[in-house]
Amino acid sequence: MTVRLGTNPIAWSNDDLPELGGDTPLETCLAQARQAGFAGIELGNKFPREPGALARTLAPHGLALVSGWYGAELRFRSVDDEIAAMQPHLDLLAAMGCEVMVFAEVGGSVQGLRGTPVADRPTMSEAEWRDYPAKIAAVAGHMAARGVRLAYHHHMGTVIETASEIDRLMAATPDSVGLLYDTGHLAFAGDDPAAVAERWAGRIAHVHAKDVRPDVLRRALAERWSFLDAVVAGVFTVPGDGCVDFGRALAPVARAGYAGWWIVEAEQDPAKAEPLAHARIGHAHLTAAARALGVALAA
Repeated sequence: MTVRLGTNPIAWSNDDLPELGGDTPLETCLAQARQAGFAGIELGNKFPREPGALARTLAPHGLALVSGWYGAELRFRSVDDEIAAMQPHLDLLAAMGCEVMVFAEVGGSVQGLRGTPVADRPTMSEAEWRDYPAKIAAVAGHMAARGVRLAYHHHMGTVIETASEIDRLMAATPDSVGLLYDTGHLAFAGDDPAAVAERWAGRIAHVHAKDVRPDVLRRALAERWSFLDAVVAGVFTVPGDGCVDFGRALAPVARAGYAGWWIVEAEQDPAKAEPLAHARIGHAHLTAAARALGVALAA
């Protein structure tokens, strides 16, 4: 088993709150990601969306494009309409040689609503739960034909947030619907990341290694903060700077023979959490975790 370490530009420039790191040049992000030791990076809002231009942007830094977020509205769209909406993003990822797409259902989501408590998120009705698995399986099949696997991103503020919702989605869908395993979102949701990984290790298609600051999380829950307010306050951080036990959280992934990317993804205010310093902390912590688990890291 070989794993590669990557990062996400959200530590430098936030997609949901563009004022966080809005003046940070993309070149700074890419240069510092490489300085921290990462081999790849996910898409952010400052990246070119044309394959040639994107390849020329990444090449001087020796970074591979790993994947990129896609916010679906499959709850409210037909399969054909969702495929049409996602096609430009899928084309870009396929052209760049990405093996997975970060796919999240954002229909009705409150994750981007700063005035809405994350606890007031939507849930799917029983009727939706009967229909949704077949719809997402059809989308996953279309993606697989292009050589890109759907990696479903459970996310705070959305209809698939908790371990029980992940269990229900995975149990109702074929293996073509992979799971994006995000340690930070599971911890925020009050669930045990390692337990989820133990149940679904064979379906994990992508890993977001995100840590959580427990003091900030307690306040966010007690005071009914929005997701974005929690982010600005620092609920998330890089591995090694919070309360998640990554040795335990990644052990089921390692035992399953996962071969892919571990992505350090910690949306923070770069004015409060200096990106390069935190990127180095995250890289070092995952490197140590891989060594302890007997996981080989590729350059």
